[in-house]
Amino acid sequence: MTQTSLDSARDVVEFLKAQHNQIKELFGQVLSAQGTAREDAFVALRRLLAVHETAEEEVVHPRARKELDDGEQIVSARLGEENEAKKVLAELEKMDVSSPEFESKLQAFRDDVVKHAQAEENEEFDKLATELDDAQLERMRNAVQLAEKMAPTRPHAGVESATANMLAGPFAMMLDRARDLITGKSVDAG
Repeated sequence: MTQTSLDSARDVVEFLKAQHNQIKELFGQVLSAQGTAREDAFVALRRLLAVHETAEEEVVHPRARKELDDGEQIVSARLGEENEAKKVLAELEKMDVSSPEFESKLQAFRDDVVKHAQAEENEEFDKLATELDDAQLERMRNAVQLAEKMAPTRPHAGVESATANMLAGPFAMMLDRARDLITGKSVDAG
C-alpha cells in the first residue's frame, strides 16, 4: 500500500479501508522477513495499529454510536476486540521476533485483526458512508488524520474510549515516542 493511496482517499471510509489494506500488507511483511527486517516491519505494524485504533476510538466509533441504529452494540463489540488486540500486541512486543512462538502468535493475531477489520468495514464504515454526506465523511477523514498525529505509537489496553484517549493519549503519546527514540524503534509518521 503506497502512501499515495492514503493521500488520495477523499473520505474517512476510503482512508480507513486503505489503512486496513496497509495493515494486512504489513502482517505479510513481518511474517516473510527475517532478523532485523522482521523487527523493523513489526515496529511499523505495531505503530500503525496503535495510531489507527486510537483514531477510530476517538472519531469513528463515537460517530457510529450516534448515527447508526445499532451503533451502541456494534461499537461495544469492536471496542472489546480492540482491547484484546492491544493486550496481544503488547505480548508480541515482548517476544523475540525470530522465535516460533512469535510467528505462531502473530499468525493468530493477524487472523483476528483481519476479522475485526472486516466487521468494522461492513458494520460501521459502510453504514456511515450511507448515513453521512460527502462533506461529513471528508471532515471525519481530516479528524482521523489529526488524531493519528497525536496518537500513542504503542498499544495501551483499557484505553478504548474517546474520553480515555483524550485524557491518557497525549501523555502516552509523549512517552511512547520518547521510548521509540531511545530504543531506536521509531517509525516516521509518514
